[in-house]
Amino acid sequence: MTALDRLPAQAVLPLGARRPDALRRQAERAGHRWLHADCSAAHDKAGVMAALASGLVLPAHFGANLDALYDCLTDLEPSQGAAGPGLVLLVDGLPDGPGFDAGQREALLDVLRDAADRFAERGIAFRAFHSVRRGAR
Repeated sequence: MTALDRLPAQAVLPLGARRPDALRRQAERAGHRWLHADCSAAHDKAGVMAALASGLVLPAHFGANLDALYDCLTDLEPSQGAAGPGLVLLVDGLPDGPGFDAGQREALLDVLRDAADRFAERGIAFRAFHSVRRGAR
């Protein structure tokens, strides 16, 4: 059993003290699909959406807004052949500044929570972790 197994099957949590490389290994051991969006270069909503599109390998038709993000997220499939299908997502380095404030961050996390609910309906584990880069301008 990994630390990942001790978490709810659907969760949106701060990364906290978890190490991304350890989290990735736990996801892989569990047979879950690992997804990582590095937002460390983003300074605003457009940059965050671009980082999500790149990191999650979203389709070309991704509309770079929260509704489109929900649609694309819930279309993702877990790894094939996993005993207990699941996805583990890390949204790393979200900015915290005037270009992407706490309200925008909370709206993004709400989309992740809604996606977790949709995956629960399908019997698919979905655990999303996020970190915030303080002082981003």
